[in-house]
Amino acid sequence: MTAAEPAPPPRSGRPPPAAIAVAITLLGLVAAFCGLLWPEWRRNPDLSHAFFVPLLFLLLIRESRRHGTPRWLPAGGPGTPAVAAALLAGFLSFALAGLFAATLAWTHAVPCVLLAASLGSFLLAGLLIFADAGWRLVPFNWISLTAISLWLLVSPIPDGTYARLTFSLQHWVTSSVLNILQLLGVPARQHGNIIELATTSVGVEEACSGVRSLVSCTFAGIFFAGWLVRRPLGRLVLIGAAPLLALGMNFLRSLTLTLLANAGTDISGFWHDATGFAILGVTAAVLAGLAILFETKDSAPAATPAASPAPASPPRTPLRLFWSATAGTLALAVFFVLSARPAARPAQPPPDLAALLPATAAPWDAVTPKDLYRFTSILQTTHLMERTYLRLTAPGQVTQFTVYVAYWAPGQTSVSQVASHTPDACWPGSGWTVQPATGKPAPPALPGLTISRGEQRLFKNPAGFPQHVWFWHINDGRVINYQDPYSLPALFQIALRHGFRRAGEQYFVRISSNRPWAELQGEPLVREIFANLTRIGL
Repeated sequence: MTAAEPAPPPRSGRPPPAAIAVAITLLGLVAAFCGLLWPEWRRNPDLSHAFFVPLLFLLLIRESRRHGTPRWLPAGGPGTPAVAAALLAGFLSFALAGLFAATLAWTHAVPCVLLAASLGSFLLAGLLIFADAGWRLVPFNWISLTAISLWLLVSPIPDGTYARLTFSLQHWVTSSVLNILQLLGVPARQHGNIIELATTSVGVEEACSGVRSLVSCTFAGIFFAGWLVRRPLGRLVLIGAAPLLALGMNFLRSLTLTLLANAGTDISGFWHDATGFAILGVTAAVLAGLAILFETKDSAPAATPAASPAPASPPRTPLRLFWSATAGTLALAVFFVLSARPAARPAQPPPDLAALLPATAAPWDAVTPKDLYRFTSILQTTHLMERTYLRLTAPGQVTQFTVYVAYWAPGQTSVSQVASHTPDACWPGSGWTVQPATGKPAPPALPGLTISRGEQRLFKNPAGFPQHVWFWHINDGRVINYQDPYSLPALFQIALRHGFRRAGEQYFVRISSNRPWAELQGEPLVREIFANLTRIGL
């Protein structure tokens, strides 16, 4: 074929048996991935678009064959090294996902992201094989690459990234709404992510930060750019406009709800949900309209396809690489399954969290909040307990010690969902600022008690009031190791010692005080509470 000759169209007729076997294997990997993440898709509103991905994937592959550029890879060309690189990336991503699952559990965001990367790598290898000039089954073009990229957008965002993104968006939305209110002459002031109005207050919660619309609209922009737009410039404009449109529409929603609240309207319930669905629908319609507009003006006349030449020999070396990598990955999956340990704590009635925290502890005054259950919909559990202990230690000085415990039954929610509600993610929205660490903090330790190492922070509010915070995430009777999660030797040792986790009960424990640990460790109350908490895995 010379440069002047048009590329041949996709191969028609029944594909060869080897191609059918590769396609069935890839569809099996897709089905396994969907089965693993299906519970996360159901419980995570940020991933509601994931249910459509299998259908959209097949739709784009069909569109790639019918209307996409018929670009084929020459036999014996750069396709073979690219296939090898993609398969190696897929195998290593799957192996890393298993190692992280040994300490973070399979339902944590990090293993899910790595599994999505592994699936995308195998699908890319399959595309390179199908785009071989010997088979000409699926062309290597923008549409087929878009179909693969959709799978990278259906896993939960890693918790640290999600917390930073959410906090940044909450702060931006709150500040922007406050600026518009001041321009309109509406009296208001900001405290963290809360806008205080004359008669009420409005909080820009995590769900209202815009992350959900940002992810969904970016997903929609990429899909429409692959399905409808043919020119590269139009695709880039559409993909770039999607997140900007999502942020703008979410800002308009927050401003509208704030103005309604200022006018005395109850914005919870109908108005909150109605405006949320409205902005998603409007942004999707605007993106679709832009895609049609770009396609109408920028589409080029279709080239007359050349006569389909006789198929060349199949890509033998890439096929051998594909089957070798698939066999190795399946063997690794079998190893993970056989190495999984049953839940350390069998299903049992929910624990009595109040019994862990003494209701009376003289000379301390115990205070139990009455509004704790307003967070149940966000945390996805009703098993919550918090008590604050106060004691006058010197004239004008009060020592405060707060203990918070939450519980989830096995399978009630994902590990990633629990891990996304740490003080790092939630406290800054209420005006608390984390302070830089000075030296290596000493973890809580008490003679005669074995306490797992947890996370430690120091927060201060705008008035300078300090809070020393320690928190632990317990899954299946063992504290999740957040200290060194990127050390592969440490992860491998955990995998060999404890196996790969199945669903177990989860606890989240947070202790905060205005005093450092050195001033608390000698208190009998502190020792009693820690002795109780060690019984649940601390």
